[in-house]
Amino acid sequence: MMVSLIIFWFFLFIVFYAFIGYGLLLFCLVNLKKLLFPIRVSATNNFEPPVTLFVTAYNEKDFIELKMQNTFSLDYPKEKIKNIWMTYGSDDGTPDRLRQYAEVEVYHLPDRAGKIAAMNRGIQFIKTPIVIFSDGNTLLGKESIRRIVKLFVDPKVGCVSGEKRIFSKDTAAATESIYWKYESFLKKLDAQLYSVVGAAGELFAVRTSLLQPVEQDTLLDDFIVSLRIAQQGYTIQYDPNAYAIENPSANVREELKRKIRISAGGIQSILRLKSLLNPFKHGWLSFQYISHRVLRWTLAPLGLIFLLVSNAIITLKQGIFNFSNVYTWFFWIQVIFYLLAFLGWYLEEKKIKIKLLYIPYYFFIMNFAVYLGFFRFIKKQQSVKWERAQRG
Repeated sequence: MMVSLIIFWFFLFIVFYAFIGYGLLLFCLVNLKKLLFPIRVSATNNFEPPVTLFVTAYNEKDFIELKMQNTFSLDYPKEKIKNIWMTYGSDDGTPDRLRQYAEVEVYHLPDRAGKIAAMNRGIQFIKTPIVIFSDGNTLLGKESIRRIVKLFVDPKVGCVSGEKRIFSKDTAAATESIYWKYESFLKKLDAQLYSVVGAAGELFAVRTSLLQPVEQDTLLDDFIVSLRIAQQGYTIQYDPNAYAIENPSANVREELKRKIRISAGGIQSILRLKSLLNPFKHGWLSFQYISHRVLRWTLAPLGLIFLLVSNAIITLKQGIFNFSNVYTWFFWIQVIFYLLAFLGWYLEEKKIKIKLLYIPYYFFIMNFAVYLGFFRFIKKQQSVKWERAQRG
């Protein structure tokens, strides 16, 4: 009984801290920092260095016209933007469509080697001091480049992450959008405390002088690239008004594909960024990295199982219908939550969308993906090649 109680309270703390508690603690720490060390607003300047807008794409022919219209409408001097597209493996006419635009440099290889191979080769073509990475199927906010570049005025900033936004047109999209809004809130606080822990691949920028090739089998290129810059002592900053917007996954099943890949990449990243687990070396960065990322990819999903099992053991011994006991209440809350998640899955299969049920369903899928991603990683079954999820 005592062992079950210890397991219950330990994993209750881990789960709560990973998904809610860290955000609350972060909010308190940021406001304490503002109180003790007021922010000094620097004078506005006209910092407009040349930049490279670097896009890796796989079979985006149908989106190119809209993407280029968006690119040419960005609020930044056109003569200071160099457009480079890497179209590895595209066989739908994407390279030919891009070559119709004189302002775009197109580098294509027929072999489908994956995004990271395209990024590694593309480094040699970047001649500007700042490179901005974006996806071929996202649209950027009009002021995104200007807002990102402005943060590089601080020489301590080595990377800047933009915000990922989702078109919220239906129930599933709205749920995915809620998740990203919460993540954006945490990123904003992370940046205010010290540094964001990982950039969004849809839109992020780095100082070109700090950019280095990464391993060819890297699954989360944006995460590894940005945090290796942070390992060098630079910070990753964030501007929520510099954003990339894209359609949501067509359904939760398609979103699961993305989550599995991210989870497999998360495990790989933890192994490759081992030094970030040492707070004596990296201080605040380690604290933020472990709290915001590592726990979500390791102990938190594991804790959900241990929490339910230990709670069940305690409840069976104290009375499964003894509602004068807090453990009984908590056990049935968990049971109902997972039943709602199952009902959300069932209704989605029937094409019935109820927003309230998508929240537990999405949360379950997000954590279930960690297990699938872990096993896919240790079995070396996760490919680095593009795996396009269907978009809404």
